[in-house]
Amino acid sequence: MANASDISTRIIEAVMAQKLAPGARLGEQQLAMLFDCSRTIVREALTRLAARGIVTVSSRRGWYVIEPSLSEAREAFEARRVIEMGLIRCTTEVSKAAIKKLKAHIKTEQAAVKGTDVGLRSYLLGDFHVCLAECLGNSLLADTLRDFTARTTLIAMLYQSTHDAAHSCAEHGRIVEALEASDWVLAEQLMQAHIGHVQDALRLQTASGDPLAELRQALSPVGDSTKTKVRLAHDLHTSLGDKSPKDPSTYLGALL
Repeated sequence: MANASDISTRIIEAVMAQKLAPGARLGEQQLAMLFDCSRTIVREALTRLAARGIVTVSSRRGWYVIEPSLSEAREAFEARRVIEMGLIRCTTEVSKAAIKKLKAHIKTEQAAVKGTDVGLRSYLLGDFHVCLAECLGNSLLADTLRDFTARTTLIAMLYQSTHDAAHSCAEHGRIVEALEASDWVLAEQLMQAHIGHVQDALRLQTASGDPLAELRQALSPVGDSTKTKVRLAHDLHTSLGDKSPKDPSTYLGALL
């Protein structure tokens, strides 16, 4: 039977692997059945995650994964800059064992990038930052970064990140090379650039002065060009007759 720590860890891992999307509902009864435990234990795990900013609770909706706002997204990246650049800045030595562990992580990332398991790839790219904090000797910041990488993973899903996984992996490799050469200044600069590249790949729209801008655009009259496209699509469907393929049904993946 799982305990609260096991459940919260699994949920964090699922978020980092992009298996749980922003806004996903986490039913207490379903989780209790899945982990073969009481709802009390599930509630304890979810309460812990709420304190860490990963889930939230509503009196009507129950528990669900957070959906970061634009301001929260920017704050999350600023927090990561402060933590990760500060962590490197305070470094005076990195052991050979730590460099070996980081290089092994990079190789695992590279293999995942070439593979087809998107969840594993996403998890490893985020876990690099946790591994880095551990290798630099700060387990407390490693735990903090685990939460922040989970949050930024949700942000990337919510705001449709275009950041290339292979590019991200290569940047991790250059950071490790700088650490191995004891070039702390370069390592810090590379980390700053890396976090900036990840943030820049997000489609974070600038807040508009018009609070109804998004709704106004959605409800604006349909233009002639759109009508033309609809008419052409209808004509094509008519000409194809029964040969027109049916739309595939939506598939909802497992919770974890």
